[in-house]
Amino acid sequence: MKKLKIVILDGECANPGDLSWAEFETLGEVQVYPHTEDGEVVERAKDADIILDNKVNITADTIKNLPDLKYIGLLSTGYNVVDVAAAKKRGIPVCNVPAYSTVSVAQHTIMLITALAAKLFAHANSVSQGEWGECRNFCLYKGEVTELHSKTLGIIGYGSIGRAVAKIALAMGMKVVACRRHSYSTDKSVKLVENIDELLKVSDVITLHCDLNAGNAGLVNDEFLSKVKKGAILVNTARGGLVDESAVRRALDEGTLSGYGADVLAEEPPKNGSPLFGADNCIITPHVAWASRDARERLLKAAKKNIDAFIEGNPINIVY
Repeated sequence: MKKLKIVILDGECANPGDLSWAEFETLGEVQVYPHTEDGEVVERAKDADIILDNKVNITADTIKNLPDLKYIGLLSTGYNVVDVAAAKKRGIPVCNVPAYSTVSVAQHTIMLITALAAKLFAHANSVSQGEWGECRNFCLYKGEVTELHSKTLGIIGYGSIGRAVAKIALAMGMKVVACRRHSYSTDKSVKLVENIDELLKVSDVITLHCDLNAGNAGLVNDEFLSKVKKGAILVNTARGGLVDESAVRRALDEGTLSGYGADVLAEEPPKNGSPLFGADNCIITPHVAWASRDARERLLKAAKKNIDAFIEGNPINIVY
């Protein structure tokens, strides 16, 4: 039997050097590329049986020009970078890794919420910049601090991450409402609402945990923001394309929002900047909510398990 050839197209995202690919090497020859441009895929994977991919585009033309390809494994939950229809036509399973980063993303979401509520960076910067040392009082106010207890958290997208965020928020004494496509929940502490407008009307904090698709691209726009409670906090750890960043900047400048936190942007990396840069009480982190070491370890183990199942003839986590 021919030795398997596994090509990892953009390994640095999941494993910047602190983890090992050794488990994959037990399956055959492994070639790891830290980064791959879209135009380099065919040359680098020309004799690959298996491709592992995070964010490199694998198009129908790419699949057509890889005659040895038998399996595409995603080092992610999302699979929009792969033309799954073309893969299915060739009989190539495309398998993702669901729910590996739920705990990490929930933790990051709550961190952003609490930091924005406390005006954390404004207060911390006032210390390092010497303002506190020059203050006549023992304390220095750099903005209103909001107590989250008894406030209402609105969750748009009540899947595994949304539920994890709700659990933490409830433990903090917050009220939680959620809006999702399927109106069911086993948690009676969370109120499910039928539409987003109803959620916006009551929420002091809003957090996005929905997929990005053609129906909700630009969900957070001027119309959306006109319906939020004045002074609400908005957080996005889902996808940058859900948000019109210019609209959010206007809402921050006008006081409609008191804070905005995001781990995602419309352009990643933001080589052309963002309207959000420089806004008051706005925290942007570089798409790292998912990337705790624990989560990345789970990701690699699950990706290996997916390949094992494929080799055994019973592929799991197929996305089509």
